[in-house]
Formats: sequence, C-alpha cells, structure tokens
Amino acid sequence: MILQAHLHSLCLLMLYLIFSIYEGQEPSQIIFQFKANPPAVTFELTGETDNIFKIEQEGLLYYTKALDRETRSTHNLQVAALDANGAIVEGPVPITIEVKDVNDNRPTFLQSKYEGSVRQNSRPGNSIGALTAHDSDEENTANSLLNYRIVEQTPKLPMDGLFLIQTYAGMLQLAKQSLKKQDTPQYNLTIEVSDKDFKTLCFVQINVIDINDQIPIFEKSDYGNLTLAEDTNVGSTILTIQATDADEPFTGSSKILYHVIKGDSEGRLGVDTDPHTNTGYVIIKKPLDFETAAISNIVFKAENPEPLVFGVTYNASSFAKFTLFVTDVNEAPEFSQYVFQAKVSEDVAIGTKVGNVTAKDPEGLDISYSLRGDTRGWLKIDHVTGEIFSVAPLDREAGSPYRVQVVATEVGGSSLSSVSQFHLILTDVNDNPPRLAKDYMDLYFCHPLSAPGSLIFEATDDDQHLFRGPHFTFSIASESLQNDWQVSKINGTHARLSTRHTDFEEKEYVVSIRINDGGRPPLESTVSLTGIILAVVFIRMKTDKGKDNVESAQASEVKPLRS
Repeated sequence: MILQAHLHSLCLLMLYLIFSIYEGQEPSQIIFQFKANPPAVTFELTGETDNIFKIEQEGLLYYTKALDRETRSTHNLQVAALDANGAIVEGPVPITIEVKDVNDNRPTFLQSKYEGSVRQNSRPGNSIGALTAHDSDEENTANSLLNYRIVEQTPKLPMDGLFLIQTYAGMLQLAKQSLKKQDTPQYNLTIEVSDKDFKTLCFVQINVIDINDQIPIFEKSDYGNLTLAEDTNVGSTILTIQATDADEPFTGSSKILYHVIKGDSEGRLGVDTDPHTNTGYVIIKKPLDFETAAISNIVFKAENPEPLVFGVTYNASSFAKFTLFVTDVNEAPEFSQYVFQAKVSEDVAIGTKVGNVTAKDPEGLDISYSLRGDTRGWLKIDHVTGEIFSVAPLDREAGSPYRVQVVATEVGGSSLSSVSQFHLILTDVNDNPPRLAKDYMDLYFCHPLSAPGSLIFEATDDDQHLFRGPHFTFSIASESLQNDWQVSKINGTHARLSTRHTDFEEKEYVVSIRINDGGRPPLESTVSLTGIILAVVFIRMKTDKGKDNVESAQASEVKPLRS
C-alpha cells in the first residue's frame, strides 16, 4: 500500500517521520510517497542513505537493497522539495528508518579451543573458568539469548558428568567429585552454545594438576654402620640413599631434597640429589675428625621443595639413619692461623720478645718449634712456647716486613710437621743521617764571573717519611766561607748554593754544607762541594768521610751553573 502525504502539511504538523523495516526484506519496496505544491517540481533525499534509499521525482521513497541491522540499525534521512532551479522551497523533513532485528546471526566463541586446569582433590563446585560466546543480533532479545551445555566428555573416567557449565553464564565447574591425576591426567569437553535458531560448538581441554599430597618414602629406614678414616678426602661419596615420591614426576611435588637433621652439627656431610632418579649421594663436605666426633648417629630427612597440601605431614617414612665411625689417623700439628704478624720498633734491645706462634697436635703430642728462612740471623724461637725473640740489631731499611717460616714438629710419633708464616713489621726510627742524593760531577762556572752564579743540589736519607716527605734544613758549615758563598732552601729536599760576588780567583774551592733532617732525634751531616776554577770553572760535589758525614753520594741530574 502506498502512503501519500502533502509535504507542506507534513512540515507544519510533524517534526519528523519514523518508519520501521525488518532487516533482510526484499528490496525495491516503496516506503512512502511525498507530494508538493508548485513551485516545487522535484524532491531531494540526503543523510545516511548508504546508497540504498532513493526518492523519485514524483516523491516515491523506497530502498534498493535488503537492510542489515548489524551494519546500521538506524538510518537518519532528510527530504526536501526543490523548484526548477534546484532551490529548496519546502523542508527538509527529518526521517528515521529503524531496522528491526531478525535472528540471522549464529553465536560464535571467541576461541575455537580453550584450555583450563583443575587441581586434583579440588572440591566439587570449584570454578575451572568461563567460556564467552557472542551473538551479533540485538542485545537483550530472544535473538541473542545464549544457552551453554556440555555435549560430550572424554574420557568418561571414572564416570561421565564430572563437569557442568552454567546455562546462561558459561561458567565451567567441577561437578560430582574430586579428580586424581593418576586416574586421568586430561579431559576433553565439547561445549555447545545456542540461540533460538543456531548452534555452535567449541572444545575445552582440562588438565588435572598434581598437588603435593604424597610424602617421600625411604626404601629403608636404617642404612647400618659405616667406618671411615678421618683423612678420607673431602668430596668423597660415602653412601647412597634412596626415597620415592608418588606425585607427578619431575615436578616440585615429586622432587626430593635430602637434609642431615641430626648428628652432624659441624656440617661435615652433605647430600646431592640426582634430579632424574631422586637418588641421594652422601658426600664429605668438611674433613672428618676422630678427636671431636669419633662416632656420629646421622639422621636424614627427605622432603619436597613444594609445600605439602593442608592436612598432609611428613612422618617416619621420610626419615632414615646410619652410624658413622671415624678411625684415628696420625696428623701433623695445626697452627691456629696461617700467618702470624707482629710489629716492633727497629731499635728494640737484643733479647726483646717480638711475637709468638701457637700450634696444636690433634693427637695431643708435644710440639717443638723452629725457624726457617731467618736469613739475617735476627730472631730465635723458644722451642717449647713458640715465643720469638730478637738476637741481633734490627734494621727497617734492610727489610720490613721481615718474613720467616715457623715449623711445628710433633715430639714422638711420626715427627710430622707443619709450617706457618711469621711477618715482623719494623717501625722506623730516625737513625740515618742526611746525605747527597747523588754525586755532582762536571759542574762549572765560566771564569771570569760576570755575575754571581749558583747551583742546585738535592739531599736525602734512608729513613721512612710521611706523605709530605723529608724537611731538611741547609747552612754553610764554615764561617770563613760565608763571605763568599751562601745557601738557600728551595724545598724539603733541594737547596741552592750561590756565590756572593764575582771576584774569584782561578783555583779550587771547597764549600762545606751542613744538612739537618729535623727528626727525633735530629741527625745532621756535612757535605763538601769541591771545584777547580780555570778558564772554565768546574765544581764537584762530594761527601766528606768524617764521622757525621754520609759515606757515599748517589748520582742525579743537576743543571750546569752559568755566570
């Protein structure tokens, strides 16, 4: 039936028109017919036409293609009347086309296959997971109302119907009883979802997860007696033990760890586990000792790294024991430490005790001490007490720390011995006077002097200095030389010797310099500079051989002196 309306009256009486059309209907059906008064001669259709809705010149509104609600559920259009020039003379009138739903969409699962898990011994009613399906038809209508059900369970062990799914929510649950992985480790379900006209299937794999509800059980509770010498090598395997666990293999529930829980307070034993067989290998971690533990009653415990489930506890089956007998072996004396160290001043009196060492024989025999490597003959040791004394003057500069070996030998028995180190650190005493750092050769002044000349020299000594280094003072040793020569300090080790005038003869000059180290006690020495003045003046610096002077001087770099 064709509906007719006068466009002008529609514009005055209505705000908009609404039409309802079911999706999927045959196309080219007329929806409405509009009429207009002159000067309107044609109509124009705009809006969400999707190239489906058309209007003829005579005002017939129709559609050319079946509608799809899931593509667009509402089309908003506008109709206007145009004059011969294409200008709008009436309208536009808003039109709403509502596309009514029909059940033309099959429900679909988000996945074709799901996987879930349930722990064995879980109680009936425990949730496994939710399945979600979708229907593109209009929500909250009979077309999109979905129902879930289990079509098939495989295997049907120990019975069928072990699982249920909530009809409307899709929640999958354990139904009748707890599961055991030993019965069946995996179940496969076929799930159907349907609306009023369509059905879709998916598949669910449910894995039964083992829980740690079985304790390790030793194959025997007593491994008897074992006798070992106390010098048995560390790392040796001395015993093999075995427990089994009925939980799922190669999981934390079935892996076995062995612990020594009694009879080994010193931690001399350990147990390594073979991860494939759960065999335990008892090894020696620390040396055995007859003197402290001749007999040990060892108790093992076998347990899992995974905690046991509530209500299951370890019992006597998880414990085993054996008795370890350790036999005596004559052992060398043992020092209380590998390196002994002492510190004394280098000027201690001969006969001063400078340190001591201690050793003990495991079998309780007496010990005799001796020294080895005392190359300077500075020390002696009391053979009984291990006290060490000085027997000659000590010298830090000759060697500090002074290192010797101490030998402890058992008296009687096999005369076994052991060696330790003794390090004697000597603290410094100011006992070395200053000296020239080197010989100063081939130094010269050009004669005649046109201006006062100078030279630089360096002093040193063999004592120990703080990080700032030595602080020597310098002066002319003879008053008779002070009119011709002067010395000035540059820093703690260097000084400058200068002429006071230029009126020198061509001859050899000897200039004595006094050097003081300012130590405690202060030490002083006098060095001489000797020169020969010819056409070119040469000056040589050397050390006097007097009582307070250094016996020799070492070479170092000094610049030639120029007038």
